[in-house]
Amino acid sequence: MQDQADSEQYILDGSRQWAESVSSGDTTDLERIIADDFVGVDPHGNFYDKAMMLSITRGGPQYFASNQIGTVQVRFFGETAIAQGEETWVTHRGDARTGRFVWTDTWVRRDGKWQIVAAQDAMAKIGEP
Repeated sequence: MQDQADSEQYILDGSRQWAESVSSGDTTDLERIIADDFVGVDPHGNFYDKAMMLSITRGGPQYFASNQIGTVQVRFFGETAIAQGEETWVTHRGDARTGRFVWTDTWVRRDGKWQIVAAQDAMAKIGEP
């Protein structure tokens, strides 16, 4: 069984992988870390599922030049973990903008695997580069 330090590192790595996938379009890590019954809420209050997140991620590189994770805090409650963090993004030149998301992801350990079952995103800042 994984100890808490290993679990925390896995969740931190997964959070970074999700952030970076937005600008790379690579969904390999997301397919592993997002649960099939996942439900998220975007900054506009819209709900999305795993299939929609994978589709949005594949198209991300046409909009995002980069998306970098910032500070992330992980708290454990038995087989559940809450990760709260931030990420900053930059869109492509032409309509280049910068921004900052803050988010909360709910991770659950099922059959020995940590996966995200819920996410809530909020826009903290939008600006010019």
